[in-house]
Amino acid sequence: MYHIALVTVPDMEVAHELVKTVLKNRLAACANILSGLESHYWWEGELCCEKEILLILKTTTENLPKLEAHVLKVHPYDTPEFVSWVINFGSKKYLDWVSSNTAIGE
Repeated sequence: MYHIALVTVPDMEVAHELVKTVLKNRLAACANILSGLESHYWWEGELCCEKEILLILKTTTENLPKLEAHVLKVHPYDTPEFVSWVINFGSKKYLDWVSSNTAIGE
């Protein structure tokens, strides 16, 4: 099975560093970086609005727990976003590519 994981980060520097380590450790096969995101949320009793970057990470079910652990370990936020969706359908060739480009990371 395959997953898409979403992670928000504060800036492009953090985005590039996180993506680099995720891909280097083969915790995901692909990462998309989307800038221009505006997040609105509650934090410690205050309503907040911040500019953020969204990472879209494609991985396998097998790698998902290690991907989450890595993100939580290196992320600068106290409580980083890490959510995932199961990919219910995808082209066989693409999903085979995801499988061949991911391996259990360190």
